[in-house]
Amino acid sequence: MLKLTPAERSALRAEAHGLNPVVMIGADGLTESVMKEVANSLDSHGLIKVRVFGDDREARVAMYDKISADLDAAQVQHIGKLLVLYRPKVETAKERSSKAGPGMREVTIVKASASGTKKPSVTKVMLKGNERVTAGGNIKRAKPRQTSSKKSSLNK
Repeated sequence: MLKLTPAERSALRAEAHGLNPVVMIGADGLTESVMKEVANSLDSHGLIKVRVFGDDREARVAMYDKISADLDAAQVQHIGKLLVLYRPKVETAKERSSKAGPGMREVTIVKASASGTKKPSVTKVMLKGNERVTAGGNIKRAKPRQTSSKKSSLNK
């Protein structure tokens, strides 16, 4: 189980205040699928709230202890039927193609023939970050941001 200092716990409680519960534990209790969902939520969010629909406080505390022990998560807060858990997010490295630079992506464009009787043409194109493909298969660049003539004259 992950241990937190009081200052870390306080900061996490403040951060969790605005969160909504992402996992609900119903009448069946802590099943394997619920544990899997809690693990997935911790991996993607790091800090989560879990709502337990049950009136037995001892059962909620037992669930809280079991989740934190099995998933190596820190217990941040337990208020009523809400449990707040924290586990640092795992950073996954995204694979990029070797020929593409930052902000570049490869797109396949399929254009139907003009007559409609021939095969459609298929081309692979590298797009920059500010480009998009239209419905017709054309590449468009984003328009440059408009600047105010008044603001530019004030800055001089």
